Amino acid sequence: MEFTPDIHSKLPQVGTSIFAKMGGLAMEHNALNLSQGFPDFPIDERLMEALKTASFGGMNQYSPMPGLPKLRNAISQSMGKMYGFTPNPDTELTVVAGATEGLFSAFQAFIKEGDEVVLFTPAYDSYAPAIELAGGKPVYVQLQAPDFSIDWTEVRKVLTRKTKAIVLNSPHNPSGAVIGKKDVDELKKIVKGTDILVFSDEVYDRMVFDGKKHLCLAADPELKNRTMSFFSFGKTYHTTGWKCGFVMANEAITAELRRIHQFVVFAVNTPTQEALANYILEFGMQEDLSGFYQEKRDFFVKGLAGSNWKINPTESTYFQLLDYAAIDQRRDVDFADYLVKEKKIATIPISVFYHRPPENEFYLRVCFAKSQDTLEKAVEQLSKF
Repeated sequence: MEFTPDIHSKLPQVGTSIFAKMGGLAMEHNALNLSQGFPDFPIDERLMEALKTASFGGMNQYSPMPGLPKLRNAISQSMGKMYGFTPNPDTELTVVAGATEGLFSAFQAFIKEGDEVVLFTPAYDSYAPAIELAGGKPVYVQLQAPDFSIDWTEVRKVLTRKTKAIVLNSPHNPSGAVIGKKDVDELKKIVKGTDILVFSDEVYDRMVFDGKKHLCLAADPELKNRTMSFFSFGKTYHTTGWKCGFVMANEAITAELRRIHQFVVFAVNTPTQEALANYILEFGMQEDLSGFYQEKRDFFVKGLAGSNWKINPTESTYFQLLDYAAIDQRRDVDFADYLVKEKKIATIPISVFYHRPPENEFYLRVCFAKSQDTLEKAVEQLSKF
């Protein structure tokens, strides 16, 4: 008799991600792909040359588990310039295989069976599965549309003696909302006198628009000893396929994070780290990235002005929400499916970012990290509605 494995899934509710689905449909239907969050334009040639030099120069073996010292030193200098806090490169910075790996390793390190973790929805889809694999329980608080702000009264209602951590994502994917000083003050009040940890997903920190400022939580003196901040070189340097990022946290948290990180990937791609280190030391860490993406946002939003799409210009990231309530009343997943198959344009329905999608919200997420040619085509096609 042929053997059939008895498989009991640890994540039975998880199927193919919406990103893989929409990306596949975009290819199948030859559609303009505004769904997945990656640029379609080339990266800086100087960074490519740095990668070539690193690889041909022999930097092709394992790097130290926490990351190349040169890269951690470069990160430390950059954080000092951006946020006025210079983390210790030896004890407070860890290079990870993308922020998602950093988050996964952190959840496994700090979340135990029965722990509760507060998530704000719509939420990045990797949080909840990683928490559940660690034995934890996600507890959901819905952000308030249309500005996707945090209702801190609702946060207080869900806190219990089992609350182990709060996960914040600012700049926020998918809405582009940015937390402000009042939010940070409320967070401080809530966690003061508790053992609650803060997981701060800040991968879009260099993309904040209209003069707003990103607040780095691990750099805040009152939050530093309970916070892990997660960052992505993929977002900063348009190199999402390189899967390289870093985590900033105090010495004790960093030591525990590394205990798990070493058994997930051990070391991150060495030539990539060497290239990034040399590039950052010579050219900086994309301090002007906000202006670059604000131009793209402004072009996209202006191009759809006067159309039937309702748009509140995003405050950050390279994502823009489109409210289609005046165009169609279908569920967002059905409307997105229609758009890619019939109108040849791929988007992401944001209901997939919710635990329980709210009724009477009609949003699609589009990515404007695209070439000028792609953005012009997108505006032309979307303006027809």
